[in-house]
Amino acid sequence: MKKTLAALTLSSLGLASVPALSADYVIDTEGAHAAINFKIQHLGYSWLTGRFNDFEGNFSYDPEDVEASKIEVTIDTSSIDSNHAERDKHLRSDDFLNTEKFGEAKFVSTSIENVEDGGESFDVVGDLTLHGVTKEITIEVEKVGEGEDPWGGYRVGFKGEVELTREDFGIDYDLGPDSKVVYLDLHVEGVKQ
Repeated sequence: MKKTLAALTLSSLGLASVPALSADYVIDTEGAHAAINFKIQHLGYSWLTGRFNDFEGNFSYDPEDVEASKIEVTIDTSSIDSNHAERDKHLRSDDFLNTEKFGEAKFVSTSIENVEDGGESFDVVGDLTLHGVTKEITIEVEKVGEGEDPWGGYRVGFKGEVELTREDFGIDYDLGPDSKVVYLDLHVEGVKQ
């Protein structure tokens, strides 16, 4: 599995030098300030893109102890949206996500590693459960920014990217050799609690 930037949401764990101690954050899905996007090659000719519309999660981080940070994200797999109703119906079927049986995907971090640039970039290692299969994945995360918001709160945001091989999660519908890998592009903004 190739690591690229960083998430499955996962990306919400940035650790910057702020004067606060460890804090808890909720991923701002209510304000649509987070996204789990995907892309996969279509027959090797073009890219099919989409997203998951419904997910939730939370994370904690301590700028003085980045390695102690944690994140947990749950995704409603039936919320898959490729901007094509018939294709989405097929993606929800047992050929792919089988959302009737596996309605949730979940990522839970187990460690934070390779912290660099004063906590601006790091690897989030954790367990992704998808399609009834749990595998360890590593997401490379980069902090976007943090600070006070106009409503009196405090926010921090991250981005990430990870590549998943479909067959590793038991999704083996034949789309040709160029369509074995799904690329997840993660954008997360957390609101301090």
